[in-house]
Amino acid sequence: MIPVQRLPATDAMTKLCDSRTKKIQDAGATSNAADAQWKGARAARKHIKSLLEQMAPGRIRCMYCLDNQGTDIDHFEPKARTPLRTFCWDNHLLACSYCNSNEKRHLFPCDPETGACLLIDPTVDDPADHLKLLPRTGKLKCLTPKGKHSIEVFGLNREELRKGRADACEMFISGLIRWHDQLKLGKAEAARRTAVRLRRADFPEVLRTLEGFSGTPLASTLEDRYFPEALSVWTSSRESMRATHTMHTGIG
Repeated sequence: MIPVQRLPATDAMTKLCDSRTKKIQDAGATSNAADAQWKGARAARKHIKSLLEQMAPGRIRCMYCLDNQGTDIDHFEPKARTPLRTFCWDNHLLACSYCNSNEKRHLFPCDPETGACLLIDPTVDDPADHLKLLPRTGKLKCLTPKGKHSIEVFGLNREELRKGRADACEMFISGLIRWHDQLKLGKAEAARRTAVRLRRADFPEVLRTLEGFSGTPLASTLEDRYFPEALSVWTSSRESMRATHTMHTGIG
């Protein structure tokens, strides 16, 4: 998982969703009423899914596993638990059908004392505060109770994901070395295309983890002597681009 920036709801979507919420309330705010309104809200669902796809990492990836295509609108807090949040924009995330239907389903663990949710919402939380990725093995380790429950509920350490992240680590390492070689040879356009592919690749949390190793001894333990320099140049260029973006847009 990586942080996801939630876009503001459109006026058209807000009007459609508010109308459906009013109908749920008028029908007694039951889970059956929420289900019925959700199933019948084709226009609202179309607006919601379109906006979620614009927010999704990479090539419209699932916001939980980052591997499969995001096909489903997931209610982060299930409709059955809070029917009146069925059409709340901040309660919608994009998930693949496997994460949504086979793993998360209606699970929503909460702290027994405070009632606080114990799942990572990538539009609110930085997953790196709760999860540690071991890039060579692809395994995620929990750092907090929220991380522990998220691994369990979303199935984040299922074998295909673990292997996928481990393979992605090798791909990102070789890709960054190739990108750096292209820069050194003056092949600016080739380097640009390589950078775009790296940023759009699946399992972007692996690249984010590797970027965090820049300038540390961990970088040299992952690959041969060419990788630490390539990683350092990559992260420096990323910071330079962010600074330029902030200067021109005022958005950090």
